[in-house]
Amino acid sequence: MKLDPASKPAREPERKRAPAAATEPPDRLSLLLRRFRLRARLLHNGRLDGRSHCGSAPGRACLHVLRRGAASVRHGRQRGVAPVLVLREPALLLYARPLAHEFVAQGPDGADWTCAALEFDGAPHNPIVESLPALVCVPLARIDGLQPTLDLLFAETDRARCGSAVLAERLFEVVVIQLLRWVLDHPAEVGIGGGMVAGLADARLARAIVAMHGEPARGWSLGALAAVAAMSRSAFAAGFRQATGVTPARYLGDWRLCLAATLLREGRPLKRIAEEVGFASAASLSRAFRRRYGAGPRQWGAGAADAADAGLPRP
Repeated sequence: MKLDPASKPAREPERKRAPAAATEPPDRLSLLLRRFRLRARLLHNGRLDGRSHCGSAPGRACLHVLRRGAASVRHGRQRGVAPVLVLREPALLLYARPLAHEFVAQGPDGADWTCAALEFDGAPHNPIVESLPALVCVPLARIDGLQPTLDLLFAETDRARCGSAVLAERLFEVVVIQLLRWVLDHPAEVGIGGGMVAGLADARLARAIVAMHGEPARGWSLGALAAVAAMSRSAFAAGFRQATGVTPARYLGDWRLCLAATLLREGRPLKRIAEEVGFASAASLSRAFRRRYGAGPRQWGAGAADAADAGLPRP
């Protein structure tokens, strides 16, 4: 039925819509973790007395949960970490990159630990790994919502049942995600002063960074990214560089190359990879790849395949 133009209903006054919360960041982790997978493997569960050494291996990260007791962790003279870390309360320790360390129990009762080895896809070029400090140490009580996950984890590691090993590995991955979520909200507390995590910690910049993560092949201009962040071009460019240490164009180029490396490991054709991540041709991708990684995509991909066949962490 058509309305008679002469008898249009009175127009209701427009309701003012609440402005979009420009300060609310988007989901900053899901795209990253879908692109760059995380895998965990149980290393140890139980008491450690005296001294216990945890060695380093290429591409291997570690997550340690101090459940009870007190301990010190010794790193020697290694760059980026304190020589000795003293722990007097339950805590999480994430070593995002290979770094040898030694546990020293404090007191006659030792300390209870649950530990896992972690593999981040593409380490050491994984963007999460690159943006984290060598060691992230956070008291368990500081991370909201973590305790129920730990309760499930400890229930599986403390009693062997069907599927316990696999379930514990998945729960370790959940713990890492919860820790990363906390780090994004508290970067200064773990010593992060730049890089991707610092950018994602800023609610406005995070919108632009997540947009680049989600649409790497799009021809992003400075103006388009600034609009996504709801900032002026000049404020966005200055703020982005101050937070991350690089220009938006450099960040986008690095992100595209990280994705290209991941797709190479999956065996994708070079031409298709170039189209998917935003390069004009396979040749332009090859040139940029060689500048970044010191080898052409084919040679680099062959090295990654050889490492996988040998059971080694992939480059």
